[in-house]
Amino acid sequence: MGKPGIDFPGLGTGLAILRDGKILLYRRLKAPEAGFWSIVGGKVDHMEPAAQAAVREAEEESGLSIGKIDHLCTEEVIVEADRQHWISLIYVCRDFSGEPRLMEPDKLSDFGWFGRDDLPVQLSEFAKATIAHLSEEDFR
Repeated sequence: MGKPGIDFPGLGTGLAILRDGKILLYRRLKAPEAGFWSIVGGKVDHMEPAAQAAVREAEEESGLSIGKIDHLCTEEVIVEADRQHWISLIYVCRDFSGEPRLMEPDKLSDFGWFGRDDLPVQLSEFAKATIAHLSEEDFR
């Protein structure tokens, strides 16, 4: 059958969580792009709507309670170094409660809120694509 993203293109989802002109990013510990900063997200499960997967993944990874989300973009990322290929539906959220935490320390090591002018150097391809679709107003 194979593994999504490795043996055939995987379907993923991500969520750009915004607060006070900053985006929430987590540092990944596993491929693809281990060591890089990225938005929360993951694989869409069979029969799971992508928007629900984005909320589920965000809540599992951050501990936040996610409210309304909106579709931002669809991105395809091929990470040659990790031999992974993903197509992801990316959403944006400004409606959430709680404070982010490290909920999955086996997958994510650090997190922080970053403005457009103070982004980490090692951004994942999905984070770069997501940030490119956000407006200047999102970072005010």
